[in-house]
Amino acid sequence: MNQHSEAPATAVFREGSDLPPRPDWTLDGVADPEWDGFRADVRQVLDREAGSALRHAGRDASRFDRLWDRLGESLAGGKLTRPRLVHLSYRAFGGGDRQACATLGAAFEMLHAALLIHDDVIDRDLVRRGRPTLGARYRTDALRLGLPEATADHVGNSAALIGGDVLLAGSLRLAARAGATAGTAEAVLDVVHAAVLAAAAGELDDLVFAFEGTDVSVDQVLDMERLKTASYSFEAPLRAGAVLAGADTGTVDRLGGIGRTIGIAYQVIDDVLGTFGDPAVTGKSIDSDLRSDKRTILGAFAAHDPGYLAAHDAYLRGEAGIEDVRSALRAAGADEAARRLAHRLVRHALAEAAQLAPSSTLGDDLSAMCTLVLERTK
Repeated sequence: MNQHSEAPATAVFREGSDLPPRPDWTLDGVADPEWDGFRADVRQVLDREAGSALRHAGRDASRFDRLWDRLGESLAGGKLTRPRLVHLSYRAFGGGDRQACATLGAAFEMLHAALLIHDDVIDRDLVRRGRPTLGARYRTDALRLGLPEATADHVGNSAALIGGDVLLAGSLRLAARAGATAGTAEAVLDVVHAAVLAAAAGELDDLVFAFEGTDVSVDQVLDMERLKTASYSFEAPLRAGAVLAGADTGTVDRLGGIGRTIGIAYQVIDDVLGTFGDPAVTGKSIDSDLRSDKRTILGAFAAHDPGYLAAHDAYLRGEAGIEDVRSALRAAGADEAARRLAHRLVRHALAEAAQLAPSSTLGDDLSAMCTLVLERTK
């Protein structure tokens, strides 16, 4: 991907603006008359899956019961972005079984929760969406029992790995069930499985980039973010919804490319918010990425700026604060470069969407989604 290439603007943008038209809905759900009902269907599927898991655990499963209570809190906190993408793709290509679509949407919501839990362990984060992570909850339990801090850390990480694995298995089960209804179980599972593998590859790149301490280019960061987040959060839900609806392979592939591009834009903005956002709004510390020495799009854009390099190294030595690094990034123009890149990616994705399904609401729905991607604050 050439980060300097300009994609043509399309008719979905207001004259003289980089942003799509202001959406009529938010990710919390005012998109169309069907959305509230569909969202409720997704929640019901997730609730039934929780009950099923508890029944399978056996009678003496009080500890597992507590785990599911806490996992339920993780599932309840999301905005259902991925089910939303499944839904709009499924409808755009003629899908008519809302329950199958809701089951597939729930699969992606469960997958998302699983990967976030694992990501928190890898990043050693104790807060997610302004609340303690699953691992932090169990860590606190251990500390209250008087266990040493190192042991409590191990307890928290172990419980989080178990919980994430439970949700990951549940997501695959739901995906298979959704596909079985339409006779597309294998094809749907292939999409979900590919997304899991991509997320693992991207997470590994993210980890290795940090501990190797090597310079990483803008293209390398974008590829890592494509694998780690864009694939399972945007590309796969759009692809899976179209597969479930019976769309042809060429259409599914093009739709996946659109989702991939939007997902990369989303992650670029996420990197900006990770350093320049308001922690009270994002629910995440602004020094999390810097503390872990993560390779982000901001660092890649400023990689050859002497002021940023000096501030970055001083921060890692404990000789400078987060504000020094943020000021250096701003001076290098990294935040503005990242936002311009996200806008270019969105323009490219929407131009492709307008050609793919001109007679459906897909273009309008994705346009609204892209406005939220570019303007979001958390």
